[in-house]
Amino acid sequence: MGKPFRRWWQAALAGFGMLVATSASAQLFDVSRLDGDPVPLEVLSGRHQGEFASVEGQAIHETSRRPRWWRLTAREAVQPADAPNLILRFPYLNHVEVWRPGDAIPVRRGLVGDDADLEFSTRALVVPLPQGLATGESIYLRVSALSPTPMAVDIEPLAAVHRHDLRHVALRTFVLGTLVVLALLAVGFWVGIGERSYAYLSLTLAAQAFYLACMGGEIRAVPWLAELVGSDPRVGRMFGLLGVLASNSFVALYLNLPERHVRFMRALHGCNAVLLALLLANIGSAAGWLGWVANVVFLLSAVMTFAASVTGAWARQREAYFMVLSWAPMVALVMLRMGELLGGWRNPEWMEYAFPIGLAMGGLVLTIGLTDHMHQMRRDRDHASRLATYDVLTGALTRSAINERLEALAEAAQRGRRPLSVVFFDIDHFKRINDAHGHRVGDQTLRIVALRTRNRLRTYDLFGRYGGDEILVVLPDTQLREALCVAENLRAAVNCRPLSIDNRLFTTTLSLGVAELHHGETVEKLLERADAALYASKAAGRDRVTGYTASRLRTTSATPVANTADSVV
Repeated sequence: MGKPFRRWWQAALAGFGMLVATSASAQLFDVSRLDGDPVPLEVLSGRHQGEFASVEGQAIHETSRRPRWWRLTAREAVQPADAPNLILRFPYLNHVEVWRPGDAIPVRRGLVGDDADLEFSTRALVVPLPQGLATGESIYLRVSALSPTPMAVDIEPLAAVHRHDLRHVALRTFVLGTLVVLALLAVGFWVGIGERSYAYLSLTLAAQAFYLACMGGEIRAVPWLAELVGSDPRVGRMFGLLGVLASNSFVALYLNLPERHVRFMRALHGCNAVLLALLLANIGSAAGWLGWVANVVFLLSAVMTFAASVTGAWARQREAYFMVLSWAPMVALVMLRMGELLGGWRNPEWMEYAFPIGLAMGGLVLTIGLTDHMHQMRRDRDHASRLATYDVLTGALTRSAINERLEALAEAAQRGRRPLSVVFFDIDHFKRINDAHGHRVGDQTLRIVALRTRNRLRTYDLFGRYGGDEILVVLPDTQLREALCVAENLRAAVNCRPLSIDNRLFTTTLSLGVAELHHGETVEKLLERADAALYASKAAGRDRVTGYTASRLRTTSATPVANTADSVV
């Protein structure tokens, strides 16, 4: 077992190495850095030539907040025929002053602020090299780093710059558009449903969109905000901190961590406490270490979230599957990002797109997951509502449900001066059936009786189990004379033939009481009169219908007879 495991581990390390390796390309420059900020005239005159320290790779990675000098020395000639441009990829909040060979005045570049070149996308800082470069010529850069992210250095002809810009704009538009649309959808669901999870998800997505726009430079579309962001990294950092806080709150609510995973809930509480402290500190200070601590806490939050999701998925928690699908790539991307910021490796260019795309796709998966969660809750609620509305055995309305509907129908009948009648009935000697043959036969008897009688009613008549074997039928727009006929029809539907249960025949009859709603009468009084009519049928020998008129009870035998308006069939 040890050998296959070692082989798997070696393959995983090899794959990880390929993942984080920089795309192979010829090294165009020797990159070196001056640890200091002398005046430009001294640097350009060569006075500090020997003080530049060589740096490996093709990237400018400045972690100090103070301006620093960098030198790019061409290893081979760059011909001017293709309109070459010096490219500093993904500068984020960094500002750069560039002295080309022969320049006395620098070219200033930044994604936001007065140095922004709006002819190009936010993918890179672009500095034209109209004269090209001779082998051994140097370009000097004075870098003011507001974000500690590496800027890859390259040379691209103008046609390639435009081509890559188009791709960059398409990808960033997709990412930011997806986040904004999902945030707006979440707000709509929150307002419409009132579910707090959607509020936290909306805040998470909106904060992520603003953070990406601030760091990536798209915020320059809003000049006054771009001016603030370009000179102060605290704005973008604030959105990032808010996004992580909202995300942790969403995860806790979505996975129900306080009840299911208390330890993970405590860990996220700790992360949130640190994030709140960082948010307050960020208001008063733009120190670089705040960003480092925030990134570490973000990584810890991501790991805690992923661990809680895996634990929930192992316990077959439906919501956790969506969290695993959403956070698995994000944890890997965050770790790769942190490794680059700490100087452990240089990520390939596609990583700059993978991280925001991962955020957008994660938000989409969580939106789908939360929608699925809401659907499941609605299904559970509908099931519970159905159990509260309909009797499981007979399919009839429950007592509370038919009472509620009877109140509404009675109020409408009183208001519109329309007739309404009710029929109370139960199964004769039902207790004797239960005692002699068992409750299973009794249940089957009740179910068959309910089926036979309900099939004799109109679609808008109400049929409810009032208790035990007692059934209440509500007949809208029905006078007493018509209700008596309906009741006789119900009685005949049961005693017309025996019930067949377990290959045995059981003769069953009904006793029924009928009453019509009087003007100004309450529902309680109406039911009392119908119930009195039912007991009158029982007292008269069962298997018969009794009607309760305004002045008296009228009962008939099992054989129907003709009636006047106040009589009973």
